[in-house]
Amino acid sequence: MTKEGEPGFRKSSSVSAYDEAMDALSSLITKKSRADKMVVDHRYELMFDYVKILELEEPISKMKIIHVAGTKGKGSTCVFTEAILRNCGFHTGLFTSPHLIDVRERFRLNGEDISKEKFLAYFWWCWDRLKQKCGDDIPMPTLFRFLALLAFKIFAAEQVDVAIMEVGLGGRIDATNVVQTPIVCGITPLGYDHTEVLGNTLGAIAGEKAGIFKKGVPAFTVAQPEEAMEVLKKKASQLDVNLQVANRLDIKLLNGLHLGLAGDHQYINAGLAIMLSATWLHKTGHLETEFIDQTSCLPEQFIKGLTTANLQGRAQIIPDIQNPSDLLFYLDGAHSPESMEVCANWFSIAVKEDNSLKESSQILLFNCMSVRDPQILFPRLLDTCTSHGVKFKKAIFVPNMSVYNKVGTSSSSMSPTDFHVDNSWQLSLQRVWENIVCGERGNCENGEVVKDHDGNSVRRCENSMVFSSLPLAIKWLREDKSVRIQVLVTGSLHLVGDVMKLVKK
Repeated sequence: MTKEGEPGFRKSSSVSAYDEAMDALSSLITKKSRADKMVVDHRYELMFDYVKILELEEPISKMKIIHVAGTKGKGSTCVFTEAILRNCGFHTGLFTSPHLIDVRERFRLNGEDISKEKFLAYFWWCWDRLKQKCGDDIPMPTLFRFLALLAFKIFAAEQVDVAIMEVGLGGRIDATNVVQTPIVCGITPLGYDHTEVLGNTLGAIAGEKAGIFKKGVPAFTVAQPEEAMEVLKKKASQLDVNLQVANRLDIKLLNGLHLGLAGDHQYINAGLAIMLSATWLHKTGHLETEFIDQTSCLPEQFIKGLTTANLQGRAQIIPDIQNPSDLLFYLDGAHSPESMEVCANWFSIAVKEDNSLKESSQILLFNCMSVRDPQILFPRLLDTCTSHGVKFKKAIFVPNMSVYNKVGTSSSSMSPTDFHVDNSWQLSLQRVWENIVCGERGNCENGEVVKDHDGNSVRRCENSMVFSSLPLAIKWLREDKSVRIQVLVTGSLHLVGDVMKLVKK
């Protein structure tokens, strides 16, 4: 930790000091949305220059790292793994992305977000050194690269026993892949996402994810589509990697308890986390055998970790702060076709398990990035819900409040009119939704623009509405007290985080 007079020292107790750090971080953002073209130096080898500048080569090489890539379930698998090893008595560091409300969520020490004081001290330590050394040949790192470097600095300085690192995007040229000697690697379920960067086939995507494999380092994955599995096996063979497939966790092994993260799909992630944890324990000399019997019993510490793990915004139910008994938000940041189906399955089951005696209605609150295809996402969502007998009374489309060019914006003083932005994308989502729900007769041209009580415009069609801001949509949801409203919030983790800011205590 830096002291007054040393490089990196800032008066960390004040709110303004934290805002100053957020402004500095925001300056590293290279584009306002994923649809924007990048005009920035993305040479991967620059990461090794940054590591040298921050004198992190030796600390990273000595760190006992678990490295996890994948399309779906990366964060959940990492959280399960961290909780298991923390309950085994180890000092843990966890790096995940994205954050929902505060950037410090990305850096967990012993299961807790890093404190503001520690965050600021390590932030400015890294920032000042990079600012001093970077220039025309070596530009300042982009936002995610800086955050990954910061994670390595935090975990090295805090002397964690284990660092669990979640890949940000892909794997092969991800910022976290400066790790050369991890203890074990994991690949979670693969699917189609970030295709504009990773490729349009499962084979190409799997090849990028397998880029985290290191020679001779054991790796685990889960059941994968054949095309993806073939590539993973080939990459593993080339690097003498012992690649094994982790089994789905049998619920009976939890002794009547439930996983800390909701959803049937989490048993796949938990099974992978068990193998990553057991292998780490074995390779670091803390377990005589790397074999954990998943057929008859689990160690008590594993069960406690799995059943107490928590991760915001994934299959999470929170009551509205103003109307807790009659307005419930079901949050899940699903944004790929596969995860949309999983999300719909979880939501449908959760709705049916709700034992309220009051009549209920289901509402969809949705947004997604413009690089996503609603023609694929919506049918997966609707078909799965319909198969469970769940039908949305309305779909609401809103722009996110979070902006791409600012880190750490606060919503504590938001007014509904603060967030009027271009909603042309939301109108496009509405047209697709109406066409799918109504078939050939779906016609948004017949929709009408109406004014609410405060004079704000709302575009209303037969089955959907577009609000100009999220606060206005929340306000509308709160007005109907006649029924219990169950709102599925999905399509974007940014949207999930924005909703949490507005409706959570």
